[in-house]
This record gives sequence, C-alpha cells and structure tokens, in this order.
Amino acid sequence: MTAIVAAAQLTRRYGEGDVAVDALAGIDVAFEAGRFAAIMGPSGSGKSTLMHLLAGLDRPTSGTVTIEGTDLASLDDHALTLLRREKVGFIFQTFNLLPILDARENILLPLSIAGADVDGEWFDRLIDTVAIRDRLHHRPAQLSGGQQQRVAVARALVSRPAVVFADEPTGNLDSVASGEVLDLLRRAVDDFGQTVVMVTHDAHASAHADRLVVLADGRVVSDGEALDADGVLDLMKSLN
Repeated sequence: MTAIVAAAQLTRRYGEGDVAVDALAGIDVAFEAGRFAAIMGPSGSGKSTLMHLLAGLDRPTSGTVTIEGTDLASLDDHALTLLRREKVGFIFQTFNLLPILDARENILLPLSIAGADVDGEWFDRLIDTVAIRDRLHHRPAQLSGGQQQRVAVARALVSRPAVVFADEPTGNLDSVASGEVLDLLRRAVDDFGQTVVMVTHDAHASAHADRLVVLADGRVVSDGEALDADGVLDLMKSLN
C-alpha cells in the first residue's frame, strides 16, 4: 500500500549538552493510505512529539518526514503552511473551534482560509455523517462537547486532506460521546477512504483502529494489527 506519511531516522532533541533529552530517538515509521492507525505509549514516550513532527507542526533535529512524497524539510515556513492547509486535517482534544463562528462557519473555515470553493454535495454528506444538520447555526458555546468534536471532525474532513491527525480526540468527552467520535473516524476511513493517525492513551479508543504503534522512550517498541481493549492493556503491561 502507498505510504501517505513516512518518517525515516526521526529524532527530536530538546536542550543541549548534559541536559539534552531525546524525545524521539531514530524512528522509522510509515502510514498507508486508507487506514486508521493508533499511536500509544506511556507519558513521555514521544507520541505527541511524533505526531507534531509528522504533521509539520514542529521540525525534527534530524531525519526526514514526507507527506505524499514531499520532504517537509525542503519547504520554507510559507510552503509548509500551504502543504498543511491542503494535505492535513487536525482534530484536537480541546476542539479548537472559533467561538464567534457558528458550526457551519467553523466546518468551512479551512476552505475559507484557502479561498477554495465549497463542494455542496460533499458538505451535505459530511454534516449528515456527523449528524449536526440541526446545529449548523449554533455557536460552540451552544453545543455539547460531543457536538463540538463532531464539528471538529467535519472541519478536518471538509478539504479532503491526504491525512487526518487526531490528538487525543476523545480526551474531553464522556464514554457515549467518545464512542460516537471514534465511530465517525472509523466511518471516515471505511466510507471515505480517509487516512487517520490518532494519538491516544485510551485502550478502547485504539481498538477502533486497524493498526497499533506503541512508543517507549522515544522508540517504536511494537507495531502491528490493532487489538481489542483487553489485548491493548495486556500489551502495554508487557512493555512496562
């Protein structure tokens, strides 16, 4: 399968000299098109650092990251911003919706910034998929946490990016809303052919994925097919 995002010998060092810390220590990993991958690991394992580097939100100390064959290190800040706008969707734990915009405006924000036309048929399909048609003209403060995250999922998908990065997307949600958002991400992969890479600490969340990558001390220590929640917990215990 074609790798949409790939990292080779990726390192990220913070600090210098005796106080230097390697958050990532030479990672090789690739994520294929049309699959749902979960990244797990204990606190400080480097999982959020890896996501930030893969998404072009931070630059590595050494090594390479490519998105659809483009080496991010070859891009200046402006070109990197354009690539993220065109190729990458983001879903954050804190929703990151603009409070002065209603749900519809928040969903369409990536297209508005890019000056791109709205595909009405695709927009209609999205809002029906995330089931927020009756909330399109509500601002974030008028929406529940689950509804806000469903808006965020639609916003991440509206530009049909090459990859969606989800950083603890259920971290602020109750179990019902969490399940709804994870089902949406699963549908984005199965129904829309989307590529999703999710960082999570939740074994139940990772069970929705096709693949599980586990980090420890800045290295990949396990990489294989996704497991059910009990299997994930057993795996994590075995790595301690």
